[in-house]
Amino acid sequence: MPRLIAVDLSPLSESPRMELLHALILAVIQGITEFLPISSSGHLILAPHLFGWPDQGLLFDIAANTGTLAAVILYFRHEFVGLVRGFFRSLAEKGVEGNPEGRLAWLIALATLPAGIVGLLFKEIIATYARNPLLIGANAIVFGLLMGLADYLGKRRRTLDQITWKDALLIGCAQAMALNPGTSRSGITITAGLFAGFDRGDAARFSFLMFIPIGIIAGIFGLMKLLGQTLSPEEWAFFGVGFVGSALTGFAVIHWLLTWLRSHSLMVFVVYRLLLAIAIFSLAR
Repeated sequence: MPRLIAVDLSPLSESPRMELLHALILAVIQGITEFLPISSSGHLILAPHLFGWPDQGLLFDIAANTGTLAAVILYFRHEFVGLVRGFFRSLAEKGVEGNPEGRLAWLIALATLPAGIVGLLFKEIIATYARNPLLIGANAIVFGLLMGLADYLGKRRRTLDQITWKDALLIGCAQAMALNPGTSRSGITITAGLFAGFDRGDAARFSFLMFIPIGIIAGIFGLMKLLGQTLSPEEWAFFGVGFVGSALTGFAVIHWLLTWLRSHSLMVFVVYRLLLAIAIFSLAR
């Protein structure tokens, strides 16, 4: 999940330098794990420990988060334009009656609020103590099993045009929990959608659309930080690799997952999360 409010605002020059190949590998990891229900933050925190690399630093976080945001907007470009148009139409008409796109835009905005509030209140804890590998492993198990339960029990009869304000708030509260690394933003929001009775594909689609405002807010914070910095050509190359790598990978993964969910369950991701947790606990000894 993007580092929403809990962004480390230390100078970029203090972030350890990384090889471009390392940046590309981490960008691909970000693009894959941001949208699969297996926790992007957990993988990006663990990868440096596993490979013996320094922490990727704030510059990479900005590049990768912006890249995955670009992937979502590009993939859902028609829906995105419709949501923006519907939102401004709702303002002009002072209501959403007869405006399903405007209604959905407001529901996405409502679903974004809990994560913003939690991020503001607990940003220091999220940025430090929550990055413990053992906690990531525990979250991978708990929320993985919860996702499996939702996939098994969910009725999967409702579609996105049936979503209510209560549904949006419930899924938004679930998204706030994903600020805790190892939870998985897409995983917990899809889980909440399944418990609410939504089809797997529509639960995933709403989860991805919810990423847009979160990604925009994170991008604004990151770009504001960049405006106060003078980047070297090496750092710009580093930024470009992180952005392009995560954007291209993220776009492909979104398409693959939505196709997969038409005829498959989420159980493969539950098993993966359990195996990941075992690996984490083994490495943490």
